[in-house]
Amino acid sequence: MTVNVDLSGAEWRKSVRSGTGNCVEVALDLPQAPGHVAVRHSRKPENAVIVYTDAEWAAFTDGVRDGEFDK
Repeated sequence: MTVNVDLSGAEWRKSVRSGTGNCVEVALDLPQAPGHVAVRHSRKPENAVIVYTDAEWAAFTDGVRDGEFDK
């Protein structure tokens, strides 16, 4: 599904551990899309952005924290 979200007021951040490598940036608390989180490629910010609901983002980060995606 494609949804248009105004990201003009988004404040993007990435991990301090990422250095200058290829990583993702995350925008939390989107002023134009409350209840959503946006994710994009840090080296290609003009490309597509993936937008998750807060619940989807919480499930993902909980899974990372719990090791669900570890090999």
